[in-house]
Amino acid sequence: MRVMDLIADTLKREGVSTLFAYPTTPIIEAAAAAGIRPILCRQERVGVDMAHGFARVNNGRKFGVFAMQYGPGAENAFSGVATAYSDSAPVLLLPLGQARDIAQTVPIFRSSRSYAAITKSVEEVTLPNEIPNILRRAIGALRSGRLGPVMIEVPADVVGAEIGEQRTPYRPVRTTRSAGDARDIDDAARMLLDARCPMVQAGQGALYAEATAELVELAELLDLPVMTTFEGKSAFPEDHRLSLGTGGIVLTGPAKHYLAESDLVFAIGSSLTRHSLVNPIHAYRKKFIHATNDSRDLYKGYELDVGVVGDAKLVLRQLIDAVRDLRPQGRGNEASAPAITRLRTEWLQTWHAKLHSNEVPISPYRVINEFMRVIPASEAIVTHDSGSPRDQIVPFYKATVPNSYIGWGKSHALGTGLGLAIGAKVAAPDKFCVNFMGDAAFGMTGLDFETSVRCKIPILTVVLNNSMMAIEIDHMKLSNERYGTIQLGGNYANIARELGGWSERVDDPAKIGDAFLRARRQTEEGRSALLEFITGSEQNFSYRRQPPPKD
Repeated sequence: MRVMDLIADTLKREGVSTLFAYPTTPIIEAAAAAGIRPILCRQERVGVDMAHGFARVNNGRKFGVFAMQYGPGAENAFSGVATAYSDSAPVLLLPLGQARDIAQTVPIFRSSRSYAAITKSVEEVTLPNEIPNILRRAIGALRSGRLGPVMIEVPADVVGAEIGEQRTPYRPVRTTRSAGDARDIDDAARMLLDARCPMVQAGQGALYAEATAELVELAELLDLPVMTTFEGKSAFPEDHRLSLGTGGIVLTGPAKHYLAESDLVFAIGSSLTRHSLVNPIHAYRKKFIHATNDSRDLYKGYELDVGVVGDAKLVLRQLIDAVRDLRPQGRGNEASAPAITRLRTEWLQTWHAKLHSNEVPISPYRVINEFMRVIPASEAIVTHDSGSPRDQIVPFYKATVPNSYIGWGKSHALGTGLGLAIGAKVAAPDKFCVNFMGDAAFGMTGLDFETSVRCKIPILTVVLNNSMMAIEIDHMKLSNERYGTIQLGGNYANIARELGGWSERVDDPAKIGDAFLRARRQTEEGRSALLEFITGSEQNFSYRRQPPPKD
């Protein structure tokens, strides 16, 4: 057996059925021989994003796999891997490496050296017979603790090497989880019961742990308002009476209110990273309970009152039991839900004109509102792109079931959402998978729309075309006035049509809802679709970058 055949056979035993890839690497042929479907992207960065989206929708239970050639292939994947690392997405990366006799020379790009900063672990195969152990270590890292990308670099003179018969058949790696320390759980339960106005920040760890039911149970028991992080969006149903929605650089009215009013934040499945783009809590003084499965998160940006290391699902169950032991009726206060309803109504009223606007060019908020009106959230998986699409969609879109939204934001290049949507559709073929992007983002990765067409992965791409980089208006005034630096051009519906997909260009707000329904029918018939909406240069965001109230 050759090294590449053993890698493919091991992946098959681990339940891998799809290999996202870009040639040239022999692992593609080995995977196909093993019955694993290769999906070839147009560029490596997007292929990594596809594996990322696949893993996220599967709660990390199934990891994504991406293979590429050495040199430019490995170099071009860097942005996608950085994104996966930022989002703790379990993706197995299999770059081909230079042959060992030249790998030490300069200048030679070596993945095992260059990717160490943005992977959970990285190894280079130097001894072919060690492949089973290397794969076990890599897959163990993909399945336990804080998740993230893992890399195995296979040199070109190793990938085809013959190895001896394996004496012991490979056995799939088991996921391991741990619960919190009993002392920490008891202290946290008492703090939640005694707090004047506690709230929850739920992160992606709650999704990976499949802990939504426990999160809802604890929130209802203690009358806890719940705000999710960008990555954690959909971990708590946003149509629930205790939902504050999502909070980051933009946030809802209820979230803004409780960030100011609360005296205690319980962060569960969240890294509590002090990052202005995705964590608005850093601007407020609070007491903190922090539950994470990675001890490196504790105390890294905040003084904590209680830190708990453990799986989110197990920790939440422990807390529920501890609260019931201390006070069976919980906090005995059901004031939060009416207050949240009032705050949400007031906040949405201030946005009513934008969400229902008839202005031309179209307001992107009208596009979002029409999408929510005609497409049930439980039947879709939605993601966004960087900049304006993210800031406009995240506060208003209601994600009602787990993994119905792929949220992100800390470290992402324009164009990420397209690959995420393709990977999501592979993971959940019965869902209507949609990515919202701007015209600048389309310029980065738009040709991979053809990948969804060619590989029969029918997604919907929504291009909000305002013919400029709108988020840069205030930053590039002089250069734009003199040289038109933020101006863009293009007919993206025409491009999608030429790439083999179905498309429409919409400039009338009255036609938005019907266009979404037509596009969905096309995807149900197996065709990738693109809707291009001619929008204005909207710069009105939901509390974007507004400072908190002073003490």
